[in-house]
Amino acid sequence: MAEQPKLGFIMCVCTGKCPGFAAMDIWDFINQVRVELPVEYAFIHPQLCEEDGDRFLADFLKSHRKVIIAACAPNMQKKMFKQAFADAGMSLETDAVMLDIRDMTNEQAIEKVKNALTQLGYEVD
Repeated sequence: MAEQPKLGFIMCVCTGKCPGFAAMDIWDFINQVRVELPVEYAFIHPQLCEEDGDRFLADFLKSHRKVIIAACAPNMQKKMFKQAFADAGMSLETDAVMLDIRDMTNEQAIEKVKNALTQLGYEVD
């Protein structure tokens, strides 16, 4: 059986000042995702919904790599990123998983990411 391609993981922290991330150490969280979970890489973007975020996402999606975006409410993410995915010839429904990790501790957020990966068919410890 062929190995499943690894996903990209993007965390958006709403400039790092969003009170929804107060209970989380974002640097420990992103390092735990990057090192312990089956993702190709993981990184933090300060604000994907701004112009530079739009440009970044458009460039990132050129690789056609499936992605988990951990940020604000998924319905907001879908509204904000719909055009970028369409422009790249990708689908929000099949090529992205949008997670809301606000108001969570690191442990809660890691469990949410692990659950998403498991639902996508990835093995996680």
